[in-house]
Amino acid sequence: MPAQFKLHIVAALAALAIGFVILALPKGRGPHKALGWTWVGAMSITAVSSLFITGLNGDAYSLIHLISGWAIVVLPMGVYAIRTRNIAAHRRHMMSLLVGALLIAGAFSFLPGRFMFEFFF
Repeated sequence: MPAQFKLHIVAALAALAIGFVILALPKGRGPHKALGWTWVGAMSITAVSSLFITGLNGDAYSLIHLISGWAIVVLPMGVYAIRTRNIAAHRRHMMSLLVGALLIAGAFSFLPGRFMFEFFF
């Protein structure tokens, strides 16, 4: 398995696990903030590393890469929102990333013909 796949998979799984832990924690306290920064790092690695993975369309990007670009834009928006105390925007941005960039994109990665489908099935 190529290194960029390994990095992407590990970062995505870490972001997914950390994201669910963050949801269970009291908001705005130390553990939420510390894990939040760790989640931002894992999401950044996940989004950027995906840009080095192609294959469904030969060496071209596929539609799933639009989610990567969106994540790269929305992630700093979520950080900015909380730094300016806009909690509603922060929640909206971060939840949209958890659902869209991790759960939905993760599900798309298991479509027939994609690497994850071939690897597991």
